[in-house]
Amino acid sequence: MTNIKRRDFLTKSAIGAAATGAGVIAAPNIVRAQETFNWKMTNAYGPGSPFYVTGPGSPEDFCKRVTEMSNGRLNIQHFAAGELIPALEGFDAVQAGTVEMNAANAYFWAGKIFAAQYFTTVPFGLNFQGVNAWLYHGGGLELWHEVYKPYGLVAFPMGNTGVQMTGWFREPIESLDDFNGLKMRIPGLAGKVYQQIGVEVKLLPGGEIFPALERGVIDAAEFVGPYQDRRLGLQKAAKYYYTTGWHEPSNVTELLINQQAWESLPADLQAIVKNAAQACNLDSHSWCEANNAAALRDLVENFGVTAQTLPDDVVTKLKDITAETLETEAAKDPITKKVHDSFMAFRDTHREWAAISEKPYHGIISSKGGMS
Repeated sequence: MTNIKRRDFLTKSAIGAAATGAGVIAAPNIVRAQETFNWKMTNAYGPGSPFYVTGPGSPEDFCKRVTEMSNGRLNIQHFAAGELIPALEGFDAVQAGTVEMNAANAYFWAGKIFAAQYFTTVPFGLNFQGVNAWLYHGGGLELWHEVYKPYGLVAFPMGNTGVQMTGWFREPIESLDDFNGLKMRIPGLAGKVYQQIGVEVKLLPGGEIFPALERGVIDAAEFVGPYQDRRLGLQKAAKYYYTTGWHEPSNVTELLINQQAWESLPADLQAIVKNAAQACNLDSHSWCEANNAAALRDLVENFGVTAQTLPDDVVTKLKDITAETLETEAAKDPITKKVHDSFMAFRDTHREWAAISEKPYHGIISSKGGMS
């Protein structure tokens, strides 16, 4: 064999061997990329609930998007509260691997993880724009994963209501003293604040709020905003509807995932899940903004509801108590302190920008001479 032919033979042999080796290495990845996954998602909210279960940007919408984007490789069957497990047992079900996903709000798990509440909302905290900026670009999402890692869980934001109403009251609120002895459905960090002024805090699933308020088991209730509140029929049980949004300037829907199940997904399916969740985060908030104004007008004009802001002195006092309460609670636990410090530092920086952007603009359009 001539030297030229030998070189040709050796080169071709080497190329063939390399190609065979690459095929052997790549084969498992190809097989894994073609694998189909069938998952279950539970939900803290009842069947048919707008935003929280059905509609644009809802968990059902998320499941549909994932199936379509993955071309059927990841199929998620959705179960509203009570269809597979009770409303507030999603955390345990996902942690145990009974289901792969759950849709809820992280502040429901405050009894297990105090820091989780910061990933839903913080009183006098960040609005929709601000909380998304913190989560996606300010280290918030990384902290969320750090907090949940010991529990074998991963979480992503999947929705946001925007600012919420203070709530429904059977009697008018004229001073801070009116809160003393009040029985109120209110979850999250705001409940800690209300306790400091004598409120008896109740944590009830959405479906139990109306009957409790109607029967006088509770004196006041906070849920979401005009559209969802009207659907629950809260206007039939109370007529005083207050706002300021102090307790929930935004409210994040949590997509909770079993970490082992998450890590079993190939990278492209993980990317689909994350992008579908982020799309629903935007779409759900847009839906709320599109529907709340008309719902509020209907409540006032057709149901005799009085919609108004809390008295200024009440809000001022609540703000002072909030700062004290959050500092005290955060100091009890290192991981909560870490999340708290990150959130508050970002909030303070973000407020500097909001003070010269959003605030002046809203002042102009809400004034009598402003644009309509």
